[in-house]
Amino acid sequence: MDPDRILAEAESVLSGGLPDEAALARVVDLLAAARPGWDWVGMYVLAGDTLVLGPYVGAPTEHTRIPVGVGVCGTAVARGANIVVHDVRLLDNYLACSAAARSELVVLIRDGGDVVGQFDVDSDTIGAFGSDDEALLERLAALAAPRCRRLAAGAAGP
Repeated sequence: MDPDRILAEAESVLSGGLPDEAALARVVDLLAAARPGWDWVGMYVLAGDTLVLGPYVGAPTEHTRIPVGVGVCGTAVARGANIVVHDVRLLDNYLACSAAARSELVVLIRDGGDVVGQFDVDSDTIGAFGSDDEALLERLAALAAPRCRRLAAGAAGP
C-alpha cells in the first residue's frame, strides 16, 4: 500500500470516534498489514521516565516498560531523535522483541514539542528500513500525537 493511502486511512481512523487505544491499535494494524516485511510493529507511550507498551502487532514481548536511556527505544527518547538500526546484532544495548529481529526503526511521537511516545518497528531482515519508512512514520506520528499524549497520561496513573 502506498504511503499516501496509509496516511489517509490512518487519518480517518484517528479523526473518528474510537477510544484512543483502539484508534492507535487500528493504526498499528494498518501498518503491519501494509508492510509485510515489518515483523513487529508497535507503539510505546512515555509516562514520566518510562516507555509503556501500547498497541502492537507481532510476537509477545517481555519489554512492556522500558526506562528512558535503556535499549534503542529508551535511547531514542534520551537523545530526542529517531533511530534507525541496520543490524541490531551490532548493538550492546539492544532489547529484542523477537530473537529473529535484525533491524529496527524508532520514530518519536511529539505533541507540542514534547515526546509523548514512539513507533517501534522491527524486521527480521538486515537493513530493512530507509528514509521513506522514517518519513512515513514521522507523518503518522504527527497525526497520532494527541491520542498518544492522552494514552500516556493514563499510563502514568493518578
